[in-house]
Amino acid sequence: MKITYRKLIAASSVLAVSVLSACGSMYPMKPMAPMYSQANLPAAVQVPAGHKVALETVGAGDITYQCNPKKDMAGQFEWVFVGPDAKLNDRSGKQVGKYYGPPATWESIDGSKLTGAQVAVAPSSAGNIPLQLVKANPAMGTGAMTGVTYIQRVATSGGVAPASVCDAGNTGTKQIVRYQADYIFYKAV
Repeated sequence: MKITYRKLIAASSVLAVSVLSACGSMYPMKPMAPMYSQANLPAAVQVPAGHKVALETVGAGDITYQCNPKKDMAGQFEWVFVGPDAKLNDRSGKQVGKYYGPPATWESIDGSKLTGAQVAVAPSSAGNIPLQLVKANPAMGTGAMTGVTYIQRVATSGGVAPASVCDAGNTGTKQIVRYQADYIFYKAV
């Protein structure tokens, strides 16, 4: 049997297509996750143009409040935010960091961490802590938090100050409430 150059090229092409098809079925392509959109957020908590999402996390944990006298209001008391203690998980549920304070600190499992200054808040639905925009301070350490410029707190659930009585009889007592929120980290483009 005489094999011509043309037959050899044709056979090679069929073999290559077969191998690529087989590999494609062994390793199916995963659909791209949609990019987080802040289009439906109040303008006050939207990150300015020129930044892109670097990391999306779900924070779940506790917020501690303490019953204190109101400043410059003799005889009046209020629950005051003390600080958070939450795990930061990626969208698949794997822990990628933690959020704690004071001061409010976001820390990656790689050891990089940052603090920030609140820029704005916007109301959430009843019974949930507000949405928030934070301008990040430069990160400490090298890793996932390096270069983060803004952090948004969105999709909040729970976390509001206790409804229980705060008065002279329980001044200084602390209460812990559960909460959950998405923390979206941005870097400059």
